[in-house]
Amino acid sequence: MSLKKTILLLLATSTLLTSCFKDNDDVRSSELSPEVVFDIKDFIYRGLNFFYLYKADTPELANDAFANNDEKRTFLNSFESPEALFDFLQSPDDRFSVLTDDYIELINSLNGVTETNGMEYGLVRYPDESGDVFGYVRYVLPNTDAASKGLERGIIFNTVDGQQITETNFRDLFEATTYTIGLATFDGENVTATNNSVELTKAPYTENPVYIANTLTVEDQPVGYLMYNAFTRDFDPQLNAAFGQFKADGITELIIDLRYNGGGSVSTATDLAGMITGQFSGQVFYNEQWNADRQEEYAEPGLFDGVLTTGEALNSLNLTRVYIITTARTASASELVINGLNPYIDVIQVGTNTTGKFQASFLLFDAPAPDFNINQANPNHTYAMLPLVFKTANVNGFTDFINGLTPDIELGENYANLGTLGDVNEPLLAACLSEIFPGLSPITPPVEILEIVGESKQNSPLHQLMIAEHN
Repeated sequence: MSLKKTILLLLATSTLLTSCFKDNDDVRSSELSPEVVFDIKDFIYRGLNFFYLYKADTPELANDAFANNDEKRTFLNSFESPEALFDFLQSPDDRFSVLTDDYIELINSLNGVTETNGMEYGLVRYPDESGDVFGYVRYVLPNTDAASKGLERGIIFNTVDGQQITETNFRDLFEATTYTIGLATFDGENVTATNNSVELTKAPYTENPVYIANTLTVEDQPVGYLMYNAFTRDFDPQLNAAFGQFKADGITELIIDLRYNGGGSVSTATDLAGMITGQFSGQVFYNEQWNADRQEEYAEPGLFDGVLTTGEALNSLNLTRVYIITTARTASASELVINGLNPYIDVIQVGTNTTGKFQASFLLFDAPAPDFNINQANPNHTYAMLPLVFKTANVNGFTDFINGLTPDIELGENYANLGTLGDVNEPLLAACLSEIFPGLSPITPPVEILEIVGESKQNSPLHQLMIAEHN
């Protein structure tokens, strides 16, 4: 069976292991009739039995696990909720499969309908191990409330609506449409409140992931710098245009900044790899590994090609070396670019370990197998699930990098001195330039790498997911 699929490799951070859907304490299922709840449980079982990547890890998912339907029904009814069943059937190796009781919210997100105040932030633990957390502004989206309020990269905050951010409340504090952050300073050891605050309000917004695309002149040589924050197919033409400008500028060195890029479309990842190179058309960029029942029928290689999905020719640079900036926020499609290119060209990774997300999920609805599609979905509920269904491997077979991809040059961000994105003195960019031009500038001394506990996209319905649509 040939699948027509669009794979979205989405945000996954190894330290951010919470579900991307709100915990409703099974309220939704408690409002449904017992018959509908059973249908949901049966759907969960059928979907995992058919597609689940880690099916072999759960004996109850074996094709011969039950002698008859009555035995299976008794098993399903032994769980008080669909959520409890889903949790039981998951493999210990699975950090990312998700069950949602509201697929409408998910579909809206897939269609690009999001709300933001424009402040893209990270949340990290205080160095004193108190359990307190502070936030730092990573970047600000243009034409948003945060931009109009004058927020900028490097601003520190430690309260929301007057409450200290902690390791136990950070998931909830930022959910309101409007909230107020309390500003602070951080000197590398201590967080100090300034008694100033900023009120922020969310609104619908579509983010252009091509945040910065500049040609830097360093020692009289043109160096391309791309700050790319999501693999969003709708903006593939803008990405290709950026490479067209790099090509026109005659760059011979390229730095791609994926430090906050949680992923997106694998077709865009494949295209980006082709823009960087161009000399490997028709060769394997990635392979798929499914469960034993599905491998032969479903697995298809992802190939380098020379065109966007729109048919537009790629602006390829034919490089044999690329520098890629990463952090623990770098995930999925970003990791696919690094892993897929590694067998072909010299990929110099600068920063910290990536997330370690190499699996894909199908969006499955309560409908007949094997399609599980929305057109045939049970109209009596809005449950859907995103189980892991296959993993990606590069042409050499490398996969299962659960601890992330390790940088060649390890350097963490200094929250006390983040620098300006795209500026040659910004520490991570400067580290790349020092490798290209030895002696140009010293690499910033190592800083204590604080533990990341959250970020601005943590409550997105697509958080921590790699989604493959199929028909």
